[in-house]
Amino acid sequence: MFITICVIAYNEEQTLPAILKDIAAQDYAHGSMEVVLVDSASTDHTKKIMQEFAAQNTTQPDMGFVSVSVLDNPKRTLPCGWNVALKAYRGEAILKVDAHASIPKDFVTKNVAVLESGEDVCGGQRPNIIEQPTPFRNTLLLAESSMFGSSIAPYRNNPGKSYVKSMFHAAYRRKVFETIGGFDERLARTEDNEIHYRMRKAGFKLCFDPEIISYQHIRPDLGKMLKQKYANGYWIGLTTGVCAPCLSLYHFVPFAFVMAIILSVLFCTGFAIAGSITALSGAALVIFKVIAGLTGLMWVLYGLLAVIMALAAVIGAPEIRNKTCLALPFLFLMLHVSYGTGTVIGLIKMPFWAKGIKNGRN
Repeated sequence: MFITICVIAYNEEQTLPAILKDIAAQDYAHGSMEVVLVDSASTDHTKKIMQEFAAQNTTQPDMGFVSVSVLDNPKRTLPCGWNVALKAYRGEAILKVDAHASIPKDFVTKNVAVLESGEDVCGGQRPNIIEQPTPFRNTLLLAESSMFGSSIAPYRNNPGKSYVKSMFHAAYRRKVFETIGGFDERLARTEDNEIHYRMRKAGFKLCFDPEIISYQHIRPDLGKMLKQKYANGYWIGLTTGVCAPCLSLYHFVPFAFVMAIILSVLFCTGFAIAGSITALSGAALVIFKVIAGLTGLMWVLYGLLAVIMALAAVIGAPEIRNKTCLALPFLFLMLHVSYGTGTVIGLIKMPFWAKGIKNGRN
């Protein structure tokens, strides 16, 4: 099978050389592979690194790809970059790889094997890894890798060989995009959810094979991780105005948690202020006590679950256990609040954003 492997990058001069090295090391016949690299108007040396890699393909016989193309994505966002690639690639299938990823040498071979078994879309596990580990970075890795800290997405948690709703690094036969069209360029973060939803609606199955493994580099510090979580939650909120059915219930769990915090604080504060002005009536006092009790119960249950999941994460990874792991329950809280707050803001802005799209302003 002639296959295209594609990487889209924006300002990834630090991570891009590693993933390009992994692509060059693939054990799949390079004479049956093309590489498509898309630069999303980077302001660093990303495009230069891509161009140097393309030039090496003609000067180093051991690379020997059919071609290495460097394309421009002036619109910068990931879905726009994918549409640039989809218009240019020549393979029987296209395999997407993130610029923050690492892939073993048999990654392409295993994807092709699943496609040639009769599947149209396939992918596999995507464990998290971290660059230049330190004790606290290892704790961040545990937080991000935990089901409680991230999500129950199959590529994170390996349900065994099965058909799933969405994937991360995945391979698609050409007929898939010929049938459903390209990526929705309105969605900067949830484009995978939306396009996989359209694939399922069109009758395509997404085959998860645990034998296929790739790795994703997580954000190396807490600030960047919280910023990423906020942005992910924000786009969940916006996406409800474009394609709500492509989202799952678990996407809104942090939103529900944050709303519970906000509403409980507002109710309790309101009742407390009212009580300081005039005595609360019997019914109002009962309501106040019920809300206060439910709020306390929510925090107790959340705290217990956070501690249990932190212990599970630490027990499951004894090789990176360290003193900073004591912060895991608090890291879980910060990640959930950041994501949930993003969703709240996204939902508030969604009507105005959707109206701007309709009027051609976005």
